[in-house]
Amino acid sequence: QVQVVESGGGLVHPRGSLTLSCVASESIFGSDVMGWYRQAPGKQRELVAAITGGGNIEYADLAKGRFTISSNSAKNTVDLQMKSLKPEDTAVYYCKLVRSTFPFPEFWGQGTQVTVSS
Repeated sequence: QVQVVESGGGLVHPRGSLTLSCVASESIFGSDVMGWYRQAPGKQRELVAAITGGGNIEYADLAKGRFTISSNSAKNTVDLQMKSLKPEDTAVYYCKLVRSTFPFPEFWGQGTQVTVSS
């Protein structure tokens, strides 16, 4: 069972920056996908950004221009750099690993709270 652990959440002022980190307990392979999701109170969980082991990246519209996802395959980590944060970015941020081989198992982290408030 792969363990996925997030870190780096906290309280930040509006227009501030924060970097979240996610580490997997096993190697991330070329077509595996690591993604950051978030869930605000009363809302559905939504995709923020995702990256494959090969470096292909996808951003949700909410992240474009403000967030940057990056990975370090040697360390099995994926970071999410967030800038120009807004109160509406307040949510629990989750990391998910999806393996690229059948049955394509998914592994979620426990989440890290990000609160944007003055």
